[in-house]
Order: sequence, then structure tokens, then C-alpha cells
Amino acid sequence: MPSTRSVSGLSTHLGYWLRYVSNHVSHAFARKVEEHGVTVAEWVLLRHLFEEEALAPSRLAERMGMTRGAVSKLADRLIAKSLVVRAADPGDGRAQTLSLTAAGRAVVPELAALADANDAAFFGHLAPEDRRALLRILREIVETRRLTSIPVD
Repeated sequence: MPSTRSVSGLSTHLGYWLRYVSNHVSHAFARKVEEHGVTVAEWVLLRHLFEEEALAPSRLAERMGMTRGAVSKLADRLIAKSLVVRAADPGDGRAQTLSLTAAGRAVVPELAALADANDAAFFGHLAPEDRRALLRILREIVETRRLTSIPVD
């Protein structure tokens, strides 16, 4: 016998709409950066290194909300692409650091411009106050839920 209980529709959920928009925004950006030979996760790592001279993989893992193993695999791929170098930590010869190569440092602004263009394509039609409100609300959700891992896929 069918239930008489009401079942909410997919489109009545905020999570549905967040996921719907997020998937489109993320996939469009992924296609753009992949045309430049990197993945979104690699872009995130590159962007973190852009701010620093060198970082230990463990610090990157902490900042990115990833495991050290995952960061190590990303670093290996970026080293193979000549965008990152691994070196001994001058303060501790047993530890290693990661830093951008000249090519890595040069590609980050290009990829950042793609991120800016992707944001403009999806959110540029919003009034500035609506964009600020959306950003405020999303940040509030992140803070309230104590979300720490950076979305990279």
C-alpha cells in the first residue's frame, strides 16, 4: 500500500540548488584549467604555493584539508610538469619543502584569471550587493558547520 506521507521534491531543497550550481561552476572551471594542463586540485596547490617561498607538504595538507599522501601525489604530478620543485628544508635536512618553479609562478596568474572569468560568467549578472550577500551566507555556513577541507574535485 502506498504511503500517504508527503515526500518533499528535490527542487524544494537548498542543497539541491547549491549542488546544481556548484556542479556547473566547478565543471566549467575544471575544463578551463585542464586546457592549461592542470587539474583543479593542482591549481589549488599552486595557488597556495604562490603566497609562499616554500612550504612543507604537511603544511600544504593542513591548509588544503587533504592528507599528506594526497598532497604528495599532487606535488609529484606538478614536479613532473616542471611547475613545482621539492627541496630539502634548510632548517631541517630531513624535511622537505615545495616551491614553485619560474614556470609555476608564471602560470598562477593565468589560472587565477580563468577563475575570475569563471566567476564572472556564473555570478556577473548578480547585483554587487547580492554577490556580497551570497558570499556572506556561504561563508557563514562554512563557519557554522566548521568546514575545513577545500573543495578540489
